[in-house]
Amino acid sequence: MNRRAALFALGLIWAGSIPAYAADPAGPTATIEIADFAFAPRTLTIAAGTTVTWRNRDAEPHTVRGRDELMRSGALDQDESYSVRFEKPGTYAYGCSIHPQMSATIIVH
Repeated sequence: MNRRAALFALGLIWAGSIPAYAADPAGPTATIEIADFAFAPRTLTIAAGTTVTWRNRDAEPHTVRGRDELMRSGALDQDESYSVRFEKPGTYAYGCSIHPQMSATIIVH
């Protein structure tokens, strides 16, 4: 068996050894709905490595803006979304820069 065939066969054997319950390589996800000029849930607790997606359900545009550069969306029109993967534990406060009365928090463990 030539080297290329051997590597191919080894790859097939290795691929077959991955258990069916293996975690999704993209990691866990969570969704925050923007509706009625509010983020829901207002406080979200997640594990590090989780990707959070905000979906705007209002007819008005909204943004997702944190105190740092991690969360900086543009204006999201109705049915548009924005996602961020949270790698580091901490508490992340954010809001809508267009509507300052809108605020929420993400807690990462």
